[in-house]
Amino acid sequence: MRNTGFQAVFQPAGLSFGAGEEDLLSAAGRAGIAVPAACRNGVCEICEARLLKGQALNTRNQQIMTVGDRLMLCRSQALDDLELEMNAIMAAGENQTRKFQAKVTDVRALNHDVYRVELHLPRRRELSFHAGQYLSVNLPDTEPCYFSIASSPSEQAIELHIQASPDWVSAQKVIDALTSGGEVTLEMPHGKACLASAPGKPLLLVAAGTGFAQMKSLVDYLQETDYDLPVSLFWGVRRPEDMYLRSLARQWQENWPPLRFIPVVGDDEDNDWSGHHDQLVGAVLASGADWSNVQVIASGSPIMVEAGLPEAAFFSDVLEYAPRPAS
Repeated sequence: MRNTGFQAVFQPAGLSFGAGEEDLLSAAGRAGIAVPAACRNGVCEICEARLLKGQALNTRNQQIMTVGDRLMLCRSQALDDLELEMNAIMAAGENQTRKFQAKVTDVRALNHDVYRVELHLPRRRELSFHAGQYLSVNLPDTEPCYFSIASSPSEQAIELHIQASPDWVSAQKVIDALTSGGEVTLEMPHGKACLASAPGKPLLLVAAGTGFAQMKSLVDYLQETDYDLPVSLFWGVRRPEDMYLRSLARQWQENWPPLRFIPVVGDDEDNDWSGHHDQLVGAVLASGADWSNVQVIASGSPIMVEAGLPEAAFFSDVLEYAPRPAS
């Protein structure tokens, strides 16, 4: 019986995965690495890679492939530790930002001021992004509005959660434009606080308000992989009715063993939003997390992110640029 405990790594992204008896395309997918593919029978050549190190078996003709050979991942199995060259695979935050025209297919209210927006791209296969990234909606004669992508990279539709309270003029303008139907210009993907593959540490996810959208993308993505390490999801809001998809988070906890959901509700009309961010951070810090063995992804305002979480242990895009809406 041959050894099945091999490791493969994609270059130049540096993303690694376990390579057993299944084909390399399936093995990479189980590790959460998005590999371009279509036919899955070695004909379309979309999943072609060049072998830089090791040996692999062509399962179509049983020939052994060596360094320098080009192989189809869907028709190849590892016979050794492998290095594979595939420029189409990007590391976290390295997908090229492009503009796309998207069709608005659905806009519906999730609660009193949060809307779920569904967008479809005519040529979805041309778009590559990582779970946890965000996009901008570009309307004529206005500054771009930024929103986290709430859907997994494997989904055909692009899902957004947009908070449009009466005093938030720019977001309300976006909702008004999207409700009218037709097409909208997107620029995406943006952001480095994302996952290009399943992480090797437990995860601690922290969301304030509609920052839950980023967490939904991450959780949907992780459930598609073999990820089985603990995932703690903290979601902070001001009032109970602001937790617009609480039933979904509870469903995750019931049906996906790694996940623990911790809602944090201020329920104080007199307290300002920054105070509730402090309360959320306090709940995270009181969780007893081992900061040396956990990866934290936080979505919220700079007030929340800078309120005391160990910066070396977590990722948040609000550390990279000026404040943007937490959605």
